[in-house]
This record gives sequence, C-alpha cells and structure tokens, in this order.
Amino acid sequence: MMRKLTAAFRYKRPAYTAGGKKQKAKVENPKETLLRIWRYMLLEKRLLFITIGMIISSSVLALIGPVILGHIVDRFVAGDYTAGYLLQQLGWLLLIYAGVAVITFSQGYWMITISQSAVYAIRKDMFLHLQKLKLAFFDKRQHGELMSRMTNDVDNISTTLNTSMVQIVSSIITFIGILAVMMSLSPVLTILTLLVVPIMFIGIKWITNRTRHAFRIQQQTVSSVNGFAEESISGQAVIKAYAQENKVIDNFRDKTQQLQQAGFWAQTFSGFIPKWMNMLNNISFAVIAGVGALLIGNGWAGITVGTIVIFLEYSRQFTRPLNDLANQFNSLFSALAGAERVFGILDEQEEHQETAKQTMTKLQGDIQFDDITFAYEGEPALKNISFTVKSGQTAAFVGPTGSGKTTIMNLIAGFYQPDQGRILIDGTPLSKMDLSSYRNRIGVVLQQDFLFKGTIMDNIRYGRLDATDEEVIEAATAANAHRFITRLPDGYDTQIGQDGGGLSHGQRQLLSIAKALLRDPDILLLDEATSSIDTITEHRIQQAMQVLMEGRTSIVVAHRLNTIEQADKIFVLQDGEILEQGSHKELMQQKGFYSALQSEKRQHASNG
Repeated sequence: MMRKLTAAFRYKRPAYTAGGKKQKAKVENPKETLLRIWRYMLLEKRLLFITIGMIISSSVLALIGPVILGHIVDRFVAGDYTAGYLLQQLGWLLLIYAGVAVITFSQGYWMITISQSAVYAIRKDMFLHLQKLKLAFFDKRQHGELMSRMTNDVDNISTTLNTSMVQIVSSIITFIGILAVMMSLSPVLTILTLLVVPIMFIGIKWITNRTRHAFRIQQQTVSSVNGFAEESISGQAVIKAYAQENKVIDNFRDKTQQLQQAGFWAQTFSGFIPKWMNMLNNISFAVIAGVGALLIGNGWAGITVGTIVIFLEYSRQFTRPLNDLANQFNSLFSALAGAERVFGILDEQEEHQETAKQTMTKLQGDIQFDDITFAYEGEPALKNISFTVKSGQTAAFVGPTGSGKTTIMNLIAGFYQPDQGRILIDGTPLSKMDLSSYRNRIGVVLQQDFLFKGTIMDNIRYGRLDATDEEVIEAATAANAHRFITRLPDGYDTQIGQDGGGLSHGQRQLLSIAKALLRDPDILLLDEATSSIDTITEHRIQQAMQVLMEGRTSIVVAHRLNTIEQADKIFVLQDGEILEQGSHKELMQQKGFYSALQSEKRQHASNG
C-alpha cells in the first residue's frame, strides 16, 4: 500500500487554463515561486536587510561560544587556570548567549513585520486582480475554491514567512560558519563530520520529492472541500427541496476522507526528515568522539581534549542547521504549494490589459453587432449575428430558452468578448473602449441580480455611490419599491442578508430596477427585468420604465407581451441566429415564428 501511494504522489497533474487547455506549468517551479515571494518581502527592504544583519550577528556569536568552552576545557585539563579566569570566561559566555537571545528576539519581531507586509501585499494584489479578471474565469471555478486560495493558501505563506524564513537563513549562515571554523581547527575531523552529509542529502532528496507533491495534493484537496462546502451552503434550498441531504453528506464525507488521506501522507513523509537527521546526527557524534579519542591517545598533533569538545559541540551545530532546514520543509512545502496556487491566480490574464483605451464620458447609444459569433464552450451561442439599434430606440430580443438572448446582453455589457466580428458603440469598437468608463454609462438589470449584505439604502446607492438619500428614495419610488420598503421594520435602513436574504424574489428585482434607475444610464439593459413580479406590480413598473427609457437606448429581453409590443425593434432568435426582425405589428403580419410564439403565449395566458 505504501508503494502504491508513494507512486501516486509522484504523478504531477497538468496545469490547465480557464478554457480547459493544457498550459506550461510555470507555477510548479519552486525557485520561481520563492523568487516571487522574495520580491514581496523586498517591499520592506530596509527592515529586511537589518534582519539579515541580525541573523548573521547571532550566528557568528553562536559560533564563538564553543571555542571559548574548548579553551576553558584545555586550561582545566592542563591545570593552568584560576578562579578569576573561569569567572571571566563564563562572563563572556553569558554575555554572548544573552546577546544571541536579544538579537534573536529582535530579528523575530522585525521578521513578523516584514512577513505581514508581504502577505498584506499578496492578498491585496490577489483581490485587486480578481476584480480585473474576465467573467469567464469565474464561470468555470467554484467560489469556495477561490476563497480557499485567498485565505488558507495566503495564511500558509504568512506562517512560513513568520517562522521558517528566519530559520532557513540562520541555518545556512550557521552551516557555512561552522564549516569554516572546523576546517581551521582540524581538517581530519572535519572530513569525518562531512561523511554523513551525502547520506543526509540522499535521504532528504528521496523524502522531499514526495513531500512537495504530497503538500500540493493536500492544498488542492483543501480547495476542493472548501468549494464543495460553499456550494452546498449556497444551494441549501435546492438540496432540501429535492431531499438530497444524504447524498451531499456522502459526497462531503468522501472529499474530507481524501483530504484526511492527503494530509496524513504529507505529514508522514515530512516527519521522516527530522528522524533521519537525528539518527545521522547521533552517528556523527559517536564517530567524532571515538576517532578524536584515538587521535589524542596516539598524540596526534594539534588535537586536544578542548578541540574534541569544540568539535563535538560543532558537530551538533553542524547538523543542527541541516536538521532545522529539514524540520522547516513541512511548512515550507505547504507554503510553496499555497503560493503556487495564489500566483496561479495572479498570472491569469486580466479583462483588459491594453493601455490607451478610449474613455467614455457620454454615450449616444448607437449599438451595432457586425457578424458576431460567440461560444462559451463547444457549440456557438451566437452565429454570425448582425443588427443595429439606433440611439433612443428600444430593442426587444425574444426566442426560446438557449437561443442567445442573454448572451447578447452579456456581450453589450462587455462581460465577454466575441470570438468573431465587432461590437460598435457610437461607431467605436467596444474592444477599444475603457470598460470601466463605458460601464459607468450603462445600466444593467439581470434576471437574478446580486444584492450585498447591508442596508436597502446602500444596495440601491450601489448604482451611483455619490447619490443622496433623497435621490435613492426617488429612484425607489419610480421603481414602485418605496411602498414595500417603508413597510419594513427599519425602512431604508433595514439590513438584508447576502443576495437579498429575507426579501422575496420580486422585491429583490424591484431593488435592482431602482438601482438601475438611480444610475441614469445612457444605455439600459433589461434581462427579464419584470420576471417573477406579479401583474399589478409589473403594470406600475412599466409606467416607470417608460419614463426611464425615454431618450435612452434600451435593450430588453422579456417574455411578457406588453413589454415586447412597445419595442421599436424586435429580434427573434433561435439557436443563436436571427430568424425575424421588425416591429410587433410587422412581425405579426408576417405570420412566422414570432406570430406563432405570441399566439401560443396568449392561449396559455387565457387558459391560465
């Protein structure tokens, strides 16, 4: 079983892009990952070099202690000592080790400052980068998995920088210093000490090759568990409605068992290293003591009891840096695995990276689709679509589910880029516009708009952050939301849960419409804006919509007849293609697909 699992850990999963295509696994390079972490640490460059200076100082002071101790032993063996000499040397030892303690405390304090600054910058960069990524990136990833990268993986980096980095640097400096002093005292004993080093590295290499991959699997499994948990919590209504609690529990149990196994083997492999190092350390200690005794007995020149004492102490310190490095592999590889996943997000292409984009301060509202083809995955959702909507016109898109209506809205909003063709706004390609300034001039009401945790006032004000309370109330009144808001316990100051928890779907939609009204956009996108709203409320909203649409270009996706009939242009879609276009009257006279669709809806309405 051990062989089977270790073989499994040797397998490296290929990295994939958001679209599912294999890409070069750049983030699986530990050296590159460490270099990128180092760049973040350089944000506190002055403190970093002060800390490195402290580490060097404490390491040098720690090397002096055994030399003084060896000299004391030699003087004691030779009988050439006084009480004053012993007190003086012991005083020096006390001063040295007290200095090491103070410097060690100081370097730990500064290292925490450096690490927290680096982690703050990493987390900030990651969050800012997430705001700039394409919507397609989020479509293909669980939100819980992304949250795991921002929290769990970044916390692993923080823990390692706080503790491991100082230990690693100190160990390297101590190892080099000890080796230099040992060579100056006795090359023969130094060579004996070095005999265990190749054995150490062979063992460490065998173990770390498995440890690094084991921790990568562990981090991937943690994200999978977090993503599944977040998805299950968000979908509780569906889970309960279909009585799938047991299935969800079984799936969660399977995933947590995978995490348990991944964590077990990651910790088991990493635990081999200190045990291996301690065994070799003890062997080295015994060899130096035995050979040193033989050399003294044979009168080997330059070898004294004090020299053996120094070497025994240094042999401990010689392997201790290697042992400390080995002990840090646990957190180091866990942090590297987390850092790779974080940098994997930071390496994703932003929504618009080009500079010199045209800033839009005002839109006339002319919209033109020129031979647009677009696919999410697989079959195109739109096929060679071309149409024009003039400024101030209202255009409605109708058709069966999956015909491409919402896709057109998403393309106009700039959420996705077409695979072929051009989208022109006022004659300017949308791809050449600054999307942030462009979106400031459009208003969007989606089928399922998102409401944030906070007050109702704040959620409506999200449409225009500088709006006054009076303007928010005016927009809510125009959207016919004022009446139900004032009936709530705290009115506009009522706290709502995430995604509008505590409100009905119709009420959430009214707030979304109020938010769009407050924005006062040049182009209005209404994707089933009146869905899930009763007929009486819809009538009131239609009155407000007529005022809102006056003088603005409006793109409407709707199924209800009274919404569609008022449109200047109606485009009938099926399977991603435009079948018919014209006004309601013109399309009804054609007696085609649109006419049959509306007749069917009227029949259903009368039967209902």
